[in-house]
Amino acid sequence: MNKKSVMWLLVAVLFFGVVLVGGSPHPTVYAAESRSETQLIKDVTPQEAYSLIQQNKANPNFVILDVRTPREFAGGHIEGAVNLDYNAPTFKDDLNGLDKTKAYLVYCRTARRSRGAFDMMKALEFQEVYHMLGGIVHWTSEGLPMTK
Repeated sequence: MNKKSVMWLLVAVLFFGVVLVGGSPHPTVYAAESRSETQLIKDVTPQEAYSLIQQNKANPNFVILDVRTPREFAGGHIEGAVNLDYNAPTFKDDLNGLDKTKAYLVYCRTARRSRGAFDMMKALEFQEVYHMLGGIVHWTSEGLPMTK
């Protein structure tokens, strides 16, 4: 093989390697934030969630959605949150029945169930959804307020 052939082979390998990684030389494990014409989908820390809540206290179009069981919810939750049980057989239908034009902050205990709800909300084309990383466990470890 001559130098020119080797060079073209390296260029081809590099090109296909970049294409296989998703078009970027920097692979992304999870797209934590995406914004399109119709959606704002974003992961937030508990501190960022608290700021969002404070900024939207008087906003009827901002919903704090707790997707834990009713028993977990009764044990303590973020003030103003509404409960929609992720484990209920009707969860996806109940979620689909919510107003998709409102903004939602979704959380659970550790962020596992809320991640599932968050992904469903994205697929169901909710316009604005914030997912609280670490769930209520991380929220309380930050010393943020809860209510019963």
